[in-house]
Amino acid sequence: MLTGKILRDAFVSGANNIANNKQAVDALNVFPVPDGDTGTNMSMTIAAAKREVERLDDSVAASEVAKVAASALLRGARGNSGVILSLLFRGFAKGITGRSAGAADLAKALDMGVKSAYKAVMKPTEGTILTVARVAAEKAGELQCDEEDIASMWQFITNTARETLAQTPEMLPVLKKAGVVDAGGQGLVCIFEGMLQVFEGGEIIAGQDAPAVQESEFPDDRNAAGEFETEITFGYCTEFIVVKKEDAQEAMTLRAYLESIGDSVVVVDDEEIIKCHVHTDNPGNALQKALEYGALTKMKIENMREQHAEQQKAVRAKKQNFKAVPIDPDIPFGFVAVAAGEGVKQLFLDLGVNNVVSGGQTMNPSTDDILNAINATPARTVFVLPNNKNIIMAAEQTINLTDREVKVLPTRTIPQGLTAMLNFDPEMNAVENEIAMNKAAENVGTGQITFAARDSDYEGRNIKAGELLALENGKLSFTDIDLTHATLKLTKSLLKRDSAFVTLILGEDVSDEDGAKLEAALGEKLPSDVELSVVKGGQPVYYCIISVE
Repeated sequence: MLTGKILRDAFVSGANNIANNKQAVDALNVFPVPDGDTGTNMSMTIAAAKREVERLDDSVAASEVAKVAASALLRGARGNSGVILSLLFRGFAKGITGRSAGAADLAKALDMGVKSAYKAVMKPTEGTILTVARVAAEKAGELQCDEEDIASMWQFITNTARETLAQTPEMLPVLKKAGVVDAGGQGLVCIFEGMLQVFEGGEIIAGQDAPAVQESEFPDDRNAAGEFETEITFGYCTEFIVVKKEDAQEAMTLRAYLESIGDSVVVVDDEEIIKCHVHTDNPGNALQKALEYGALTKMKIENMREQHAEQQKAVRAKKQNFKAVPIDPDIPFGFVAVAAGEGVKQLFLDLGVNNVVSGGQTMNPSTDDILNAINATPARTVFVLPNNKNIIMAAEQTINLTDREVKVLPTRTIPQGLTAMLNFDPEMNAVENEIAMNKAAENVGTGQITFAARDSDYEGRNIKAGELLALENGKLSFTDIDLTHATLKLTKSLLKRDSAFVTLILGEDVSDEDGAKLEAALGEKLPSDVELSVVKGGQPVYYCIISVE
């Protein structure tokens, strides 16, 4: 039978195996742009679960391990592959309900995970991680197996997943042409294989190198006294997590009580926990009331008046661009954007974005990073601008994790995000703004110039590592070896008859001399009625980002 200890060790082993193989999985990405997407994102996602389940002792129930892992995966999800992985195991957790589980329970749990993932993906693509998981679950459901023999069941699931993975090139022509299998599917097989080793013999695969976790700009352990420049009304910042008991009251009742004894109240209700934050003069009363809802963990009480003076400068220096304010959701609208590069971040701040999360290509933030930024935004409705197609799903997972109304605009590029902000109208309501901002973002043309990270045969092009790649609205347009020529050619391709503005955002690897050369060349070639703006964005990966409106 599957005990909590075995499942805990299996999660750890699976996390170690994908961490050991993440570079090989990354290398399967077909598109040759520099990224660390699939393997790294899946590894960092399940590493969040590993950290949490390792704290559980040997007597823990299997259902508790599954729930703890699912909750951590949800918050640690990075990139589309990480989100899908978290959804698979979130559904999986719903199928593991007792202290132990049998072979049929494993098959049922995996099937529930697959259904959860497919439901969340608007247009599932066959030949991906979803297919690998689905086929494994379907065939496992047909297998007659001794309930005690979980090893045989998981071996069958792993073998089926591996066989399906081998068929993915026949399902997706782009994989077949590149001569690779699906990267997400390969990552899932790595995790399954790591788990199998524990199921078969109890041995945990040793981890070679744990994935580095990017520090959030909104860390949970930030010192509360340094957050505010205004007068401190209540003296103690009190934070805690309630592990809910089965008959717990609605979390909104606890929120109402906390608001009666303090301010800056945040109550985030998840399926298994309630995360609470309050500034109060009576922290003992807050904790006593919370005990009515379940067991307390991760309690922290800070005297803000005592720490305020000495901590204020240190916190500001640590957070740099993040100007924290009291969490007070009385403002109608707020904004969170994901961006990389100091110049690009400043563009969003200048347009009214409250908080900018560091991230983009090669550095996808987690769901928890985005959630912390949302909770630090003092607004009832928070618009989130992911500005990268691989961050949209992670952002969408925050919608049910906060007390704010969250509207994720599916911006796939920095220009789309900037244009969306320019079209916000404070006189309109949230729904009207969502429609208007999305429509404006869809109409902006985006050009990006980066470099090929590796040799590749992509869409009939023989691409050599180091060549410039010109992307027009996310699709490869052409390759080049001269930055100025590539920038002019790509901008010309993006221009339409009614285009009035071109913005050139220069990356961190473009020198002042090269930037001046690009500006002069564009100024000479653009039509006289098109206005050109050049910004030092400082973004990594992309030498130039071009916005045409």
